[in-house]
Amino acid sequence: MKSPVILLLLTAAPVFAHPMGNFSISHYSGITIERHAVEVRYLLDIAEIPTFQEMQQSGITGPDDARLPAYLAAKSVELSKGLRLTVNGNPLTLRGVQQNVIFPPGAGNLPTMKMGFLYRAQLKDVCTAASACQLDYQDENLLGSTGWKEIVVKTGREIKLSSSTAPAQDRSGELSNYPTDLLNSPPQALQAEAVFSLPATPVLAAKPKPLPVEQLAVEQHTPAPAPVPAKIEIKPNQQATPRNAFTELMAKEHISLSFALLAALIAAGLGALHALEPGHGKTIVAAYLVGSKGTTRHAVLLGAIVTISHTAGVYLLGGVTLYAQKYILPEKLYPLFGVLSGILIAGLGFYIFLQRFVGAEFAHNHGPGGHSHGVRPKQLLVLGITGGIVPCPAALVVLLSAVALHRVAFGLFLIVAFSAGLAAVLIALGMMAVRAGRMLSRLRTEGPLVQRWLPLGSAAMVTVFGCAIAVQGLIAAGVIRIRI
Repeated sequence: MKSPVILLLLTAAPVFAHPMGNFSISHYSGITIERHAVEVRYLLDIAEIPTFQEMQQSGITGPDDARLPAYLAAKSVELSKGLRLTVNGNPLTLRGVQQNVIFPPGAGNLPTMKMGFLYRAQLKDVCTAASACQLDYQDENLLGSTGWKEIVVKTGREIKLSSSTAPAQDRSGELSNYPTDLLNSPPQALQAEAVFSLPATPVLAAKPKPLPVEQLAVEQHTPAPAPVPAKIEIKPNQQATPRNAFTELMAKEHISLSFALLAALIAAGLGALHALEPGHGKTIVAAYLVGSKGTTRHAVLLGAIVTISHTAGVYLLGGVTLYAQKYILPEKLYPLFGVLSGILIAGLGFYIFLQRFVGAEFAHNHGPGGHSHGVRPKQLLVLGITGGIVPCPAALVVLLSAVALHRVAFGLFLIVAFSAGLAAVLIALGMMAVRAGRMLSRLRTEGPLVQRWLPLGSAAMVTVFGCAIAVQGLIAAGVIRIRI
């Protein structure tokens, strides 16, 4: 078994088990235009958390479940209703002809799902060789999901494609090989248009060779075998599944007291490293404490509030995933936490900036106390809650894995240990910020740098970082997109 030190080194950078994130549902539509029909190869790549939800809702347990064929058949019909296909304005009916599903392993011993469906729609009487035909396609399934969304349009033999808004070659290998340079800004194609024309003369099929008399006689007297349900081929991801030491702790088969203690130490260490990653209010905490002349007690209190709100965010999102998924989408609630947190932090920072810019008169008219830049309990509480409310996806995966494996107590124990490590780092950084502020104030106690510009600068930093957190949330929600 690897030592805790090695595990910590291996997990110094944030990783996700699924390339597109634990909340993602990626779409792929491969459209092929043939002479008599349009074929749609429709794939969904579903990450750990939505897979957990889907298996809870449907009751399926995995690839060996006897109910899986019936589930896939029903899913094929359900998803076909969300695919809009028209040619020359005439809606075409997509009929499922093949279907399949695989369950690649994910983080925390949770599975992922990759489903594939092959649909066909007849072109009879809606498109002729006399004029160009226009195809319009729209994918309206799971519009609230995040992930990779790609459409490809190809043509069959002797079909001429005049124009198309979708490429003929995909970039993800049918959701099996995501380009690393596009993971942060994946394509979001959910509709496509194409103009094509059919050949003027029908394509003649090769004439079949006559069967021998003996074989013909056998076939005439032998009943046809029952048709075997066809399965569309699905490729798993080519990238090796990244591993997170925190989520992998749940995969241990037998949990002894010594392993539980070791797991707690590992989880605490990973929580400490997690606190050093971008976000989690570190810079905001430091800026606020320095500019407000905070004390060690304030640093401990603020770090504790950030940690408690961070842990509460995990439990809240876990509760939504388990019990309220029909009403609230967790993948939408997660970035919403970031947006709301950023807006509140930016608003608080701007309010503090006005206090310190105008001085005692603003503080007297708009808040308690007569100091223009002192630590206030309400500000401390708001800053701590908003700075830590965005939950850690890895902690959420651990919580769901604990539920799936019937190890809820162990999962909650690990999350508490993880949060303790997070708290230790935030409190230590806060205390360092307090000491730095005291050292700086001793240099020139009466100078404008300490008395005016340092408090103003710290408030401005809180505002800027609050805006950055809000923008990150909007990017995660898909409202703002960045092209690489």
